[in-house]
Amino acid sequence: MQAVIKTGGKQYRVSEGDKIRIESLKAEAGDIVEFDQILMLADGENSKVGSPVVDGSKVSGKVITHGRGRKVRIIKFKRRKHHMKHQGHRQGYTEIEITGISG
Repeated sequence: MQAVIKTGGKQYRVSEGDKIRIESLKAEAGDIVEFDQILMLADGENSKVGSPVVDGSKVSGKVITHGRGRKVRIIKFKRRKHHMKHQGHRQGYTEIEITGISG
C-alpha cells in the first residue's frame, strides 16, 4: 500500500518500511507520530484520491533521529562596488520510518 502525505508544506509518497526525511518535528527519538493529511491512497489497482484529503485514513511512523542537512551557501555580490556578502544555512530534519498505513 502506498500513500501521499502532506507535512511541513511538502508532499511525500510513502509505503510501509520507507525511511524519509521531513521538516523538523517536536518529537523525541523512538516516539510514534501520526499523519492525518493523506492526499491519496493506493493499494494495487484500487486508489482513493481525496478532495483535499482522504477521510478516515492515517499513516503512522516512528521517529528515528533528528539532524541537520548539508550547508546551503548564499553569496550576494554586486559587481564593481566592492560588495560581497556570504551567508550559510543548515536546515533541520527529522528522519522517520513508516510503520503503518490505514485507510
